[in-house]
Amino acid sequence: MRRLSLTGAFAVVSVLTMALLGVALVVVFSSSLRAQARSDGQLTAQSVVDTGVKRLIATPDDLNGRVAVTDDNGWLLGLTQDQAGSPELAFLRVYGQNGDIVYNSSNPTDVLRLPDPATKVRVETVLDGGRTAVVQQYGGQPVLVVYAPIDNGGSTVLGVAEVAIPYASTQDRQHRSIVILALVVFGTFVIAWLFMFRTVHRASRRLRDQAEENERLALHDPLTALPNRRLLTDRLDRAVVAADRSGEVVALMILDVDRFKEVNDTLGHDRGDLLLKQVAERLLTRVREVDTVARLGGDEFAVLAPGLHSVLDAERLARRIHTAFDRPFEVDQLMLHVDSSLGVAVMPGHADSAQELMQRADMAMYGAKQARLGTLLFQPEHDGASADRLMLLGDLRNAIGSDQLQVYYQPTIDLATEAVVGFEALLRWTHPERGPIPPGEFIPLAETTGMIHAITRYVLEEVVSQMAEWDHRQTPFADLPVAVNLSARNLVEPTLAEFIEDLLGSFDLPPDRLILEVTETALIEDPMRTRRMLQELSNLGVTLAVDDFGTGYTSMAQLEQMPLHTLKIDRSFVIRLMRDDGGTTLVRAIVELAHEFGLSVVAEGVEDVELTEHLRALGCDQAQGFLWSRPLPPAELLDVVVRLAATSAANMAPVPSGT
Repeated sequence: MRRLSLTGAFAVVSVLTMALLGVALVVVFSSSLRAQARSDGQLTAQSVVDTGVKRLIATPDDLNGRVAVTDDNGWLLGLTQDQAGSPELAFLRVYGQNGDIVYNSSNPTDVLRLPDPATKVRVETVLDGGRTAVVQQYGGQPVLVVYAPIDNGGSTVLGVAEVAIPYASTQDRQHRSIVILALVVFGTFVIAWLFMFRTVHRASRRLRDQAEENERLALHDPLTALPNRRLLTDRLDRAVVAADRSGEVVALMILDVDRFKEVNDTLGHDRGDLLLKQVAERLLTRVREVDTVARLGGDEFAVLAPGLHSVLDAERLARRIHTAFDRPFEVDQLMLHVDSSLGVAVMPGHADSAQELMQRADMAMYGAKQARLGTLLFQPEHDGASADRLMLLGDLRNAIGSDQLQVYYQPTIDLATEAVVGFEALLRWTHPERGPIPPGEFIPLAETTGMIHAITRYVLEEVVSQMAEWDHRQTPFADLPVAVNLSARNLVEPTLAEFIEDLLGSFDLPPDRLILEVTETALIEDPMRTRRMLQELSNLGVTLAVDDFGTGYTSMAQLEQMPLHTLKIDRSFVIRLMRDDGGTTLVRAIVELAHEFGLSVVAEGVEDVELTEHLRALGCDQAQGFLWSRPLPPAELLDVVVRLAATSAANMAPVPSGT
């Protein structure tokens, strides 16, 4: 059964409520009118008794046992409104205390007695309780019959007067008043209901429109208005089920806009957004009505093509889509020439599930991008290592933002006190099927594809959020800095400094709590651009460090020009310390050089006590390594930090004299 809408439910409930309320008002008003008429009739009857009947009665005996009340001149029936304060009476009857009638204006010969069969009013009731009024028919017309006690002006009740007052005009007035009231009440209610219904209908429509808009925004890309990944996934699942039933082919194409990053970096994000909008518009002109064009994020798009007859149909459609980039795009009167890399995967043939189809199309797209083929159909017989690499890349893309990627922390130790003075954040990936993936395997993969930007931002967000949580919980390592590694690709990202500034501000963290580590090779790839970016970061107040120092060929002049604070010696040089004198000479030279430039020195990869003593003797400031702790998840850091703090306190304790 279909449920009522909000407006329909309001209409039903409000109409019923107002109808009941209107009926109740009319009923109450009618009862009030009738009660008032009876009250007025009782007053009229009492006036008749006081001004007429009592004048004809001399003693109580006049009303008991004999007809003592006479009206030879018709005086009682001649009571007028001026005389008695009432209209002309229909009839008047007088009863004694025993209920016998002693006067009857309507028919003097009738021998009547209370109680009256029509009204069931007993004389004792009137004598004990005062006036009683009932409506009955007399001569074909309604009359209000009032039974009023007759007293002698004191406490003695002589009898009962039955006064019949014409009631037709009163009933007519009551009817007109009730009709008018009903019309006014229901008219007012109708107007009020229409106003409320209009208000509720508009509010309901706004809520419905807002809900539809929220649903649209949840399923569509706000920039291009294309379906987003969520809606694409839903339609892909449906297309796969339909293809299984019909035996037709469903194709999925992943498209990446080549050189889009250059447009963003050189012309700005506004023009980049305009370019993406035009790309979306052109893609829509190259597909069928049944196809779905979606934006996956950034400069990546997808095309879902169900109901194909063969793989050849998918390839033809892919080539037609690729022609959307044949003509340049005009953005703010600039002619931009960009190309695309498009990967195609079909089902059945390339995958057994919707998720696998997405991965295979993603792999094919990266294959097309690396080989600069324009379009590429996934081929299972491709080189196994290459296919495995592409599959891993697709898995890494899905892992970003999930619990597969976790940030671990390794303490940094002050060699003079062996106290924990900070941490280095290290990313770990636990693949749901392959298990732990070494950083040396997936980080270079992310760097070559540009995915390193999303990964770096994810790590920065996790680290800054974790530091804020440590401060809030007042942990032993609150206020300690944390180092995050930056890739060479991060240093050419124009919005990196702005992103870091906004991130620190959102958690109200001082900039010097964040250490950004850059490898030595990154410093020499593009020295001028790197120096500008490092200067922007330094202006924020963050600490800058050179990681893996000694593996590159940084000149002294380059090192001096960079706004650096810390130098980290590569672990390969640290390991040589205990093997040959050359290692000692090299490390000593690095330490002395760093101190000359005002840089602190951190040694990486320290694993034994003897090596620690050697580094301390050479003047090294800090160290990291398995000797103190492996990289750990945040939940396991507390025990390690407490243990290291206890060790540091014991080492710093003064030695008692005489020992």
